[in-house]
Order: sequence, then C-alpha cells, then structure tokens
Amino acid sequence: MNKFLREEASFLKGARARIKEVKYVFGVLYQFYKGFRTLHFVGPCVTVFGSARFKEGHPYYEMARRVSSEIAKQGFAIMTGGGPGVMEAANRGAKEANGLSLGCNVVLPHEQHENPYLDKSVTIDYFFVRKELLRKYSYAFVVMPGGFGTLDEFFETLTLIQTGKVEKFPVIIMGVEFHQHIYEHVQRMIEEKTISLADMDLLLFTDDIEEVVSHIKKYKHSAPEKIKEPRKAWWIFGEQKPKKAESL
Repeated sequence: MNKFLREEASFLKGARARIKEVKYVFGVLYQFYKGFRTLHFVGPCVTVFGSARFKEGHPYYEMARRVSSEIAKQGFAIMTGGGPGVMEAANRGAKEANGLSLGCNVVLPHEQHENPYLDKSVTIDYFFVRKELLRKYSYAFVVMPGGFGTLDEFFETLTLIQTGKVEKFPVIIMGVEFHQHIYEHVQRMIEEKTISLADMDLLLFTDDIEEVVSHIKKYKHSAPEKIKEPRKAWWIFGEQKPKKAESL
C-alpha cells in the first residue's frame, strides 16, 4: 500500500501522537504546494467529472469527448481527474479541438493510470486536496455519469456554492436519463423546502451540447477571477506554464 494511503488510513482512525498529526499537516501543505506549482498558470478552465469505467465507443464516453471539444473551442482548458473513461474522453476532446488538456490525478489503492491525452498533470495523494484544487482553478463543472466519487464532487461543490463558501459558477449535469432519480430528488428537496429554488440557479440538466456551451458563456462573468489570463510563471521557482503537446 502506498505510504500516503497508509498515512491517511492512520489519520482517520482517531487521535494520535502529536508528532504524527504535525507530520500529516506538513504532508497536506506539500500536496497543496505541488498542485499550485502545476495548475497556477493554466488560465480559465472547465472541469469534467465522470466514471473511469466507460470505454471508447460508449455513449457517455463520446458525449464527454464532444462536449469537451466544444468547450475547448471557447478558449477554456479542460481539466479532469486525469484517468481513463470519461476523464480520458474529455481530455481527448480538448486535444482534438487544439485546447489545453489537464489532469489532476489521485493515488488510489489500485493505481489509476494517466490517460494519454494530457498536456500537463499532477498526482495528488489526498482526495480532499485534489477536490479543492479542481474547484480552485475551475470556472464551471460538467458532471457526467459516474459513481460515488463523481457524486461526492458534485454535491460537495453544490454545498459550497449554497453556503457561500465559493462564488457561484455553472454546474452542468449530462446524462439526463442516468441522473433522472437525482433530478427528481433535487425537485423533491425544493418542494420540501430543504433547499431553495435560488440554490439551483446555476444548475442545468441537459444532454444538448449547444445548450451546455451557451450556459457556460451566459455565466462567463459570474466568477471574474477565474477567467483572467494565466498568471506569469516565475522561472526562479522552477515554474512553467503548461504547453500543448502534439496531438496523438
């Protein structure tokens, strides 16, 4: 088992010796620093979430590929978890549109390999650090069909928007049939007033790629800090802006 997986498992068991807790904190700081050095210079980007299990030719793979290509044509980099399946499809779509393709991978018990369509990637050891980095640099989220991890990213992002912890930005759910029960549950929460209708202002369920692009463009100024030009990389710190690799 990877040492970071062992460390995280140990941390979550409960209170430990103080030195172990301090060591864990510094490990988290390093993971954030590692992510900052890689992603701080990418410019405006859109993150695509989804399952690693859909193969090329599957309708959801091809949907992610097409929508990412169209979003990339609007000048956005495409960021994913960097793995196979929907993530690979999204990065591939970005490459096919000559857009910047990024991956923010995570260490898992069974290693998740990087897909071959990445211009730049970083591997993070802790899930919560990875999620924060994806949110920090993303102007919008496209949520494709996936499993527990995809739903975790989706609902945690909505919670942060609802509670004002982050600025509002578009969250688009694709694969309407797959997410039908989630849509119905969201409507039920609105009816029961456990959430307000205003909470869903930027949430869109659709399989129409043109509607996705239009929705993203509509809210382009809702998070002005995230659509600025990439920051300048400082060579003195070994920083480099990601460059587009040649298409495969």
